[in-house]
Amino acid sequence: MEAAYYRAESESGDHIDDPSEDALFMLIDDLNDSDNAFAVIQPDKDDPAWFTSVAVLDEGGYEVVRRDTTRREHDVATETSIDQIARDLTTWMAAREFPGRPAQHTGNF
Repeated sequence: MEAAYYRAESESGDHIDDPSEDALFMLIDDLNDSDNAFAVIQPDKDDPAWFTSVAVLDEGGYEVVRRDTTRREHDVATETSIDQIARDLTTWMAAREFPGRPAQHTGNF
């Protein structure tokens, strides 16, 4: 079955369809610097317009990459808190556009 919005997959092959913030935390927490060094989160379709990845750094911490070609965004950051990474990625991904999802309104009501 295809994910409704996006899919997270680690180097070891672990994957989660439409992961929650807690699920992202657990996936990132399972990363290590030997055989499971990164995870990629992106829409579950061919040629996705955006992706984000988290990779273990040799010196400790994580490199977080966010890229969205439709918005011309490309951000690379270093972070040590898995909790902060999971929270930030959940917020960032919620702002992406998905076919079939109602449009988001940003005005004040």
